[in-house]
Amino acid sequence: MAFLEFSGLSKSYPGVRAMTDVSFAVPAGQVHGLMGENGAGKSTLIRILSGDTKADEGTIHVGGAQQQFSSARDAIDAGVVVVHQELQLVPNLSVAENLRLGRFPARAGVVDFRALYETVGATLREIGVEIDPRAKVANLSIGERQMVEIAKAVMTDARVIALDEPTSSLSSRESEILFRLIGRLRNAGKVILYVSHRLDEIFRLCDGCTVLRDGKLAAHHPTMEGVTRERLVSEMVGREISDIWGWRPRDAGSARLSVEGLSGARVPEPQSFQARAGEILGFFGLVGAGRSELMRLVYGADAAKAGHVRVDGEALSPVTPRRAIRAGLVLCPEDRKADGIVQGRSVAENIAISSRRHHSPFGMVRPGREAETADRFIASLRIRTPSRRQDIVNLSGGNQQKVILARWLSEPHVKVLIVDEPTRGIDVGAKSEIYEILYALAEKGIAVVVVSSELPEVIGICDRVLVMCERRIAAEFNRAELSEAVLLAAALPDRATPRFAKKA
Repeated sequence: MAFLEFSGLSKSYPGVRAMTDVSFAVPAGQVHGLMGENGAGKSTLIRILSGDTKADEGTIHVGGAQQQFSSARDAIDAGVVVVHQELQLVPNLSVAENLRLGRFPARAGVVDFRALYETVGATLREIGVEIDPRAKVANLSIGERQMVEIAKAVMTDARVIALDEPTSSLSSRESEILFRLIGRLRNAGKVILYVSHRLDEIFRLCDGCTVLRDGKLAAHHPTMEGVTRERLVSEMVGREISDIWGWRPRDAGSARLSVEGLSGARVPEPQSFQARAGEILGFFGLVGAGRSELMRLVYGADAAKAGHVRVDGEALSPVTPRRAIRAGLVLCPEDRKADGIVQGRSVAENIAISSRRHHSPFGMVRPGREAETADRFIASLRIRTPSRRQDIVNLSGGNQQKVILARWLSEPHVKVLIVDEPTRGIDVGAKSEIYEILYALAEKGIAVVVVSSELPEVIGICDRVLVMCERRIAAEFNRAELSEAVLLAAALPDRATPRFAKKA
């Protein structure tokens, strides 16, 4: 018998029909996958389930009772908790304070912090999360924050838990902890709605799955028996994708980016590498290995203590984001919500924010020119938006990523493009499109640096890979040497044996 049931859900936003007549059911004690391309309607369904928004039509039943959630509190009171892809923690509070927010233990009206930390610490240890309950959330990595969000959902004793791309920021070890926890929750009779673009996880964890496409129900599989990867991909995108990676050989030219002895507060040892014209250079490493921190030093987002960055032989001294952009070195950051998009602004403004200086004589903005540029990239990158005037926060993660790419492609002289986690939380169809963009840029002679925690992605699209471990470059491999076993072995700390990188 179904414990969670959606019946005829429909939802419209200004200028777009987000969901039309979606119905499916999930029994108790099942992990159920929810799949679809970015913009397929998954996020809309999750927002309706969480109480963040109301459906225009349709109903939700939980445990046989019809529910109409007007807020997240209504959903939680009904036993429904959603862990969103965009984390919802208070950065200036401790882990324990976030986990028990509104439910602090107290004596005579005074918060009992000792009891708070002991209780939360015991719960974290029980579910296998090794995080200090006293640590401030602002000081945690993105992966650690994700684990805190998941722990928060578990501690509410919810009957329905929806996880939206839960492993997108997790290391392999953290993912395994999550998978074991999901197994325990399933055995306890919970309903787990598991939203992911990672097919391996769907087949490993899920008892059944539902696929949405263009806001409608494309397929519902009560069980995974007889369901293949190819079938799911076809149901998601409405077409066959035989090779998601689409790698093709290129001849690498001379060094476009040269990093020499670069170090900073979060990358203490000097690091050196080169990225060549026409090359896709990968950076792989476990969470906390220092990949993103090194890229922020290269771009000048964080101050370097020592070292040099050169673009086509020209030193950027000292390197700053402004100086980097003017030299043709640009960065698509790991956290696109916090560091990439400008929230509250339109798609057109987000595309034009950097290149505006090229066509704004005397500081006067030319709306017509910006509209023309935005429309060109919306079409060429297939950005799914009702119009260039749409607020970027209303776009899916994949389309937000394309907008950030469009921002840098609108710069006339890009020489080095760094993309940090370019396809995090992005569906298989959009991934294929973004890879095609990266290949096209490399074929124009741009040096493309891809930072990724996804092994198949690194192996699938990169010409050469540098592996980071403990905040330093530990190894280098050419394409012929790439395998999951080789890269993982290089990424794991080895206290007994010193590790040295081959010269780039």
